[in-house]
Amino acid sequence: MIPADLSHAVVHAVRRAVEAGELSGPVPARVVVERTRPGGVGEYASPVALRMGRGAEGALVLAKALALEPGIATVEVTGPGFLNFTLSPLSAAELVRDVAGRAGRYGCLPVAPQPAAGTRREVVRDAVVRGAVVRIREGQGLPGEGEGLSVAPVARRDGDVVARYGAAAAVWAMVVVPARETPVFGDGLLVQGEENEVFRVRYAHARARALTRNAADLGFRGEPGDVDAPALLRALADHPLALEAAAHHRAPERLARHLVVVADALLDFQHQVLPLGDEKPSAAHRARLALAEAAGAVLAGGLALLGIDAPHFL
Repeated sequence: MIPADLSHAVVHAVRRAVEAGELSGPVPARVVVERTRPGGVGEYASPVALRMGRGAEGALVLAKALALEPGIATVEVTGPGFLNFTLSPLSAAELVRDVAGRAGRYGCLPVAPQPAAGTRREVVRDAVVRGAVVRIREGQGLPGEGEGLSVAPVARRDGDVVARYGAAAAVWAMVVVPARETPVFGDGLLVQGEENEVFRVRYAHARARALTRNAADLGFRGEPGDVDAPALLRALADHPLALEAAAHHRAPERLARHLVVVADALLDFQHQVLPLGDEKPSAAHRARLALAEAAGAVLAGGLALLGIDAPHFL
């Protein structure tokens, strides 16, 4: 189970409890599940019982039902009615297959976008709409004008910003901060180095593509399997949750920040993928390559949602 599945499992548990008369009130279309804050219990938490007005009593009803769900290791109730979850250990092979088999769920658009070059309002709204298309919920339409998205303008003319920094860097600066805040532009956006976040994300994608090419030269390709890469696995597992939060809150900056997490985890992991020296390609190398390729696909899809291209060479 990945975090997005957990959110759906909680919704189903609420529905069953309401139908059985154990809880009362409308069944929410979506349940917020977020990473537990430092010092908290478990890995993920949800205030759904509190929001239904049932507190700890309602949380205990849901905890009993959710403890039987495959993929959930433990469920605990804390405070006035928070549900706290620990998921069963994540299988790298299952996660890689999930990324490959459910591309839309991971934010992968079928065609790379043309780099956006409009006003900041257009750039942010386009990112919100693309995110809503991928994560749209039944019965809800796309974000429209006047739905709480107030966008601070760019201090200088948008065309000048794109001309100076390039489309990718300019768009990144526009979407990486909340819409109501004014984006910051500077020469750091021109740096081809690790201190430049948009370069780092695009470079990590390019590295994933390079690993595939280099592996082909060595005569092997990626195959899902077990991999010891907790940081990268956790980042990929959290990606659908980041997409859902970005779409729900109309906040593309949440997706941008998460792409940085994925990119950093991939860049730390990349050195383990290919055989070294006279080492022959093994099942472990094929599994690591498949995981790196899944991360590259997630980065490409996420960048596409923001209106930024993901080149194969950088």
